[in-house]
Amino acid sequence: MIRIYLSRLLGERRMTQKELAIKTGIRPTTISEYYHELIERVNLEHLDKICEVLDCKLTDLMNYVPDDK
Repeated sequence: MIRIYLSRLLGERRMTQKELAIKTGIRPTTISEYYHELIERVNLEHLDKICEVLDCKLTDLMNYVPDDK
């Protein structure tokens, strides 16, 4: 499974979803889907903008966690 750590990153930076949406130009609904890990398809341009605004690496934003089977 792919884990998205946007909620943690925003908390660490004391930034709201709305502020991130304004700074990236990404729709607030889309930011919310990333935040709550509900996004089904990622947009590379979105990931680039989020990493740029949050000054983080892609591995800080998301990570692969193997399923327990």
